[in-house]
Amino acid sequence: MVHVQSLDPTASPLDYYGWELRRQREAHGLKQSQLGEIIFCTGSLVGQIETTKKVPTRDFSERVDAALGTDGLFSRLIGLVLRSQLPTWFQPYAEMEAKAAYISTYQAQLVYGLLQTEEYARAVLATGTSDDLEGLVGARMERQRVLEREQPPLTCVVLDEAVLLRPVGGHAVMRRQLAHLLEVSGHRWTQVQVLPNEVGEHVGLAGSFNLLRFDDHPDVIYTEDVISGHMTANPGTIREAALRYARLQAAALSVEDSAGLISRLMEERYGHRSQPEEQPVA
Repeated sequence: MVHVQSLDPTASPLDYYGWELRRQREAHGLKQSQLGEIIFCTGSLVGQIETTKKVPTRDFSERVDAALGTDGLFSRLIGLVLRSQLPTWFQPYAEMEAKAAYISTYQAQLVYGLLQTEEYARAVLATGTSDDLEGLVGARMERQRVLEREQPPLTCVVLDEAVLLRPVGGHAVMRRQLAHLLEVSGHRWTQVQVLPNEVGEHVGLAGSFNLLRFDDHPDVIYTEDVISGHMTANPGTIREAALRYARLQAAALSVEDSAGLISRLMEERYGHRSQPEEQPVA
C-alpha cells in the first residue's frame, strides 16, 4: 500500500493549498500523473506541491483552476501562499506595501523590489541563505502585482547611481533590468529618478528607506539592517524621513534626465560592445 502523507490544512497557507489540491484532484477522480498531463507538467510536480515540497506558481494555479473548474480558488490562494514565503520579519511590511496609496523610496544598493525583473531578483536573492530560492523569487514577483491594480499606488523611486553601475546577475541581466526601469518609468503611476554620483555627500548616506502613505492609516517609514526590517509610524520620524526624501528628490536628476542616463548606461556599460570578448579555448 502506498503511504499517503497526511497534511494539516491549518498549519500554513502552503499546507492548505496542498491539502486542497489533493482534495480537488481526488474529487475529480484523477491521479497525480493524470492531472499533470492535463496541465502540462509532471505528476511528480503535482505530488511535490500537494506535500508542500514545492511552492506552486501563479501559472500552475491558473492552469489547475481551468482544469478542475474550481472558479479561481487556487488563483486566489496563491497570493496567500507566496506572501507566506517571505521572511517572517518582512511580511508585515509587504502587507502594508500592498495597501499603500503612495510609495516613496530611496534605494542606495539595489533596484526597489517592486521594479526588479525576475532574473535580477533571483540573482539578488541567491546571495542569501534560504534553501527555497524559487519560493522567494515567486513571492517577490507576487508583490509586484500591486502595480497591476486598476489604481496602483503612486510610486516614486530615487535610485543612487551606484545601483545602476552594480552588475547584479551580469551584463545581460542588468541590460534587461535597465530596460525595465525605462518601461515602468513611462507609466502614469511610477516615477524613477537617479541620484548621480557627482552629488557627493547627501542626506541619504545613512541608507535606503521606504515611506508609505495611506488613505486611511498613518504614514509608515520602513528601514532594514543586516538581518531584519523596522517599521514605525512615529510622527517625528515620519517628518524627518519626508524631509530627507524631498531633499533627495531635489538633488536627483529629473525623470527625463534620469531616463537619459539609464539609456546611456544600457549601451555604454551593458551593451553588447561593452561586454568583454570571450577568450578562445586553447
